[in-house]
Amino acid sequence: MATITAAMVKDLREKTGVGMMDCKQALNETSGDMEAAIDWLRKKGLSKAAKKAGRVAAEGLIAAITAGTKGVVVEVNSETDFVARNEQFQGLVKMVGQVALKTGTDVEKIKAAKVGDITVERAIADAIATIGENMTLRRAAELSVSDGVIASYIHNAVFDGLGKMGVLVALESTGAKDELATLGRQIAMHVAAANPQALDAASLDPEVVRREKDVMADKYRQQGKPDAMIAKIVESGLKTYYKEVTLLEQAFIHDNAKTVAQAVKDAEGKVGAPIKLTGFVRYALGEGIEKQESDFAAEVAAAAGQG
Repeated sequence: MATITAAMVKDLREKTGVGMMDCKQALNETSGDMEAAIDWLRKKGLSKAAKKAGRVAAEGLIAAITAGTKGVVVEVNSETDFVARNEQFQGLVKMVGQVALKTGTDVEKIKAAKVGDITVERAIADAIATIGENMTLRRAAELSVSDGVIASYIHNAVFDGLGKMGVLVALESTGAKDELATLGRQIAMHVAAANPQALDAASLDPEVVRREKDVMADKYRQQGKPDAMIAKIVESGLKTYYKEVTLLEQAFIHDNAKTVAQAVKDAEGKVGAPIKLTGFVRYALGEGIEKQESDFAAEVAAAAGQG
């Protein structure tokens, strides 16, 4: 039997908002499997927070940069938020984004690319030595279109193209580029606010859909509903789920009477040509990374003790 630690219970409680004893029971029932424990709590009707992807904790900056029909978003992490306000660090992140536009988004290739006489990896190392904090190039992504625009949006911007969240949206169209850019920015703002999981239902991870169906079915089965009724309820529930998590079916934040798909269709008149929303990328700073606050505090305390 798996050993359930206090840290595991605490982690599950932070993810779900459920009491400690229920979290411990869920972990015991699922042999310590965190995702299965979340599902177990949902089936018992105890958790409404399972859609949360994890705590957002790491510091640093996101850069979103576009050039014509291509755009990139990169994340460079640091230990503290103070560094995000450092001009040298801001310049470093901007430079990493510009390199990614040319080399692609493979992190190792970006780090090996030259900027002047040195590599990006050396530039990061030099910044670490100068600023005094560890920094890492965590990830990068890109979007491109054959004809159309790549729109970007930075949330909580600290400088042009740099902030705590970066979004790219790809619109394929032969129509007016200025109108496309306006629509693209509106959709990028929507993505930042609504956090869709996929472009449409077909793009969702099949395993995620299966889990959602299982959770709904088991919940109603425990209520004693017959299988025939459960199948219909689950089918209806999935339609609601798709409206919540897929970009094209979400209610458009700029006009809740329309879905994003309808807003794109309605914009074709202004653009003067058909429009296809082909993809999006949303990077939130530090998502999925646990911040070691206690470790940093211990370092400060140790330094103070030595002073």
